[in-house]
Amino acid sequence: MNMRLLLLASMTIGLIAGCGEPKQLATPPSATETAPPETPSAPSAPPAAESSTVPAEPTPPAAAKVEPPKNLAARKLAPERIKRGEETYRKNCASCHGPNGEATSGWRTPGPDGRYPPPPLDGSAHAWHHSTETLEKMIQDGSVDGAMPAWKGKLTDQQIGDVIVWIKSLWPDEVYDIWYKEIENKPQPKQN
Repeated sequence: MNMRLLLLASMTIGLIAGCGEPKQLATPPSATETAPPETPSAPSAPPAAESSTVPAEPTPPAAAKVEPPKNLAARKLAPERIKRGEETYRKNCASCHGPNGEATSGWRTPGPDGRYPPPPLDGSAHAWHHSTETLEKMIQDGSVDGAMPAWKGKLTDQQIGDVIVWIKSLWPDEVYDIWYKEIENKPQPKQN
């Protein structure tokens, strides 16, 4: 399956299912999130525009395998934050979301209580449809239905931020590029 079709299908399903959360404009990665400016960055070609008339592919029952990033340096994520985030994630999040953010094979099927199991965070589900600010709030406050616990007071803001940086480091290049342009750095409509 073509990666762009998979992304388009994921976005369509995410929009249809909806998360109930408004998308908010967030600032570009801050200096505390990024690596030093000396880190070389390679240009990345913008994804080709897709037509909204492309039919959505059926969603596979298990988390789709994602391609690991090839150009992580272009994201300018600080290596020390990625390392700290991975350590914090493995201690606190891996038991639910999987050791590498891959979740479990039944994450799309609600359990007997009607709740969905924790989704993957590796770019194969909809976590990348949220801004950094929204991800921080979700981790701090937990989910509305209580399926995910609130981590505010249990993890520091730095630990939460580091976990998010590590999660972003898992996303395939194409997913990260779309997230950065369309979610994180979405242009504001012109004000008259």
